[in-house]
Amino acid sequence: MTHPCLECGACCASFRVSFYWAETDAHPFGSVPQQLTTTISPHHVAMRGTENKPVRCVALTGEIGQPVSCSIYTQRSSTCREFAAGSEYCNKARGMHGLPVLAPGNYDA
Repeated sequence: MTHPCLECGACCASFRVSFYWAETDAHPFGSVPQQLTTTISPHHVAMRGTENKPVRCVALTGEIGQPVSCSIYTQRSSTCREFAAGSEYCNKARGMHGLPVLAPGNYDA
């Protein structure tokens, strides 16, 4: 079975993805490529493209509602790692893009 996130991407094109700057590779233990972020406060950055309207994360590849992927999946921020498929925010994002509600499940994204 294909994970529902691999055929969605709505969350990556609906919300600002912000997180503590030390999650970037500017910090020795960070992993998110700093060049893909923009500063939003002295201590926080956001993924480029998510701080604007229309929202679309620079790391998203593919079209919403079709096969999609994250170009930095293994390096993604805690914000992305903690986003739950089928959650209230997931379904809000899906609705913003005309996609049906996704039932909550135990999805390993």
